[in-house]
Amino acid sequence: MKIKHIALVVPDLEAAATFYETAFDMKRVGRDDLEMGSGIYLSDGSTNLALLQYKEGHPLAPSSGFAGVHHFGFQVDDLAEAERRIEAAGGKFFFSLGNDPEKKNFEKKFKDPFGVVFDISKSGWEGTGRD
Repeated sequence: MKIKHIALVVPDLEAAATFYETAFDMKRVGRDDLEMGSGIYLSDGSTNLALLQYKEGHPLAPSSGFAGVHHFGFQVDDLAEAERRIEAAGGKFFFSLGNDPEKKNFEKKFKDPFGVVFDISKSGWEGTGRD
């Protein structure tokens, strides 16, 4: 398992994307505009950096004015085995984002015993590679 995905909540998607592109030479690899909110996805060729804005009232939306790390994701070889290990260690399933585990950006969200949200994905996220 490797951390391959970090999600930040930002107040301005375009300004944040421009900053990370300019400061760290990251490349845009995607964008989503969903019912839950919007995101721009950047990559350094190995890790996906998701810049997110959630719509108010969504279960993942942080408190008003929050900006910072929201969650992170592990790329795993076997979703069922990873889920078993997570739950045996005290983690709880939260929900799935997407419906096809073989597609990029599909993730199963969990909370650790302290309420920290994290994802697991077999296929990874846009801009991530297997290494």
